[in-house]
Amino acid sequence: MFVTQLSLADFRSWEFAELDLAPGVTTLTGRNGQGKTNLVEAVEYLASLGSHRVASDAPLIRFGAPRAIVRARVQAGLDDTRALALEVEIHAGRPNKASINRGPLRRVRDILGALRVVLFSPEDLALVKGDPSDRRRFIDDLLTQRWPRLAGVRADYDRVLRQRSMLLKSLSGRRGPTSPDAAATLEVWDEQLARLGGEIVAARLQTLAEMAPHVAEAYLAIAPNNNDATVAYKSSSLGLDPGPGEAVERPVLESTRDEVAAQLRSRMAARRNEEVARGVTLVGPHRDDLVLSLGHLPAKGYASHGESWSFALSLRLGAYALLRADGVEPVLILDDVFAELDEVRRDRLAERIAGAEQVIITAAVASDVPASLAGRRWTIHEGTVTPEAAGGSTGSPAKDDDG
Repeated sequence: MFVTQLSLADFRSWEFAELDLAPGVTTLTGRNGQGKTNLVEAVEYLASLGSHRVASDAPLIRFGAPRAIVRARVQAGLDDTRALALEVEIHAGRPNKASINRGPLRRVRDILGALRVVLFSPEDLALVKGDPSDRRRFIDDLLTQRWPRLAGVRADYDRVLRQRSMLLKSLSGRRGPTSPDAAATLEVWDEQLARLGGEIVAARLQTLAEMAPHVAEAYLAIAPNNNDATVAYKSSSLGLDPGPGEAVERPVLESTRDEVAAQLRSRMAARRNEEVARGVTLVGPHRDDLVLSLGHLPAKGYASHGESWSFALSLRLGAYALLRADGVEPVLILDDVFAELDEVRRDRLAERIAGAEQVIITAAVASDVPASLAGRRWTIHEGTVTPEAAGGSTGSPAKDDDG
């Protein structure tokens, strides 16, 4: 799977941009503030309907513009000439629109799965040093890449969680027993939360079980030490609290959604009074975390900067390897990553990704990119995207308001 053409209108700093791409390695170079990351962010958005840089869509629309448009042409593979034309129209304050081969989609999220992307960025350090929400987003975004329909499950879970939490908040502080009507409504939300949460957690456990060996292998290949990198699932709802370096038992990792849902129901019943008193939902996948360890120490707080970077990269490489094992060749994007790595880690990362079908790299300085990743090079400067070397693809001039 690879992108052959990218076109933007009023996306981020770009009023207009059009770029021809091809399999292999493509490097976008230019000073900071030229819009390199905005280009690869657009590719990421088509694959995930989200951005690694912002939590909402509004910042993606160029200032003063009514909407942004991202288009791409995607080919299925080197030996498969089938192609899809993808388009997403991003609006602020009203629903977005999406189409495939110019056919409007009923729901924007129906575009998910048409393009798969694994993106590395400086923000990935938060996977190791950040909050549990960063790690939950990582695993959940991977779930959606593997099974696009889970985007709907996640959206439904978030809706039920909001409704249930609002009800609990309205009940908190009241004296006396909960009214029969409120109790009945709460039971309805409990059932839905358990059913949807069970599906999410079961998918997380399965994905983690299959990805963890890839993460461990990638870490040993990248980091200049012999520490073992482990990833385990932590969930107070399921009674899982692994220590550093401890793995969750295989039967738990293979739990079905019905088994997990039953545990969530039981846990909600046990904590009902506490939840009502505090006015918050204390049970469910929104409270879970991934435990990252190096040897017998937690990575967070103990890993050096270089070790943390290696672990973050290993998580992305583990996701990439898992998607390939599923029969998918995702596009790899490395957004200003090599500047953060020492020479040893640069070369080792380059070795790991050399066989990818398509790699798109951004760098402020071309010399930061290892020579082994030689390929097409484009320069981003003063609102134009131009090929550096003869034989590279040619593209149209682009106008960038942020040059």
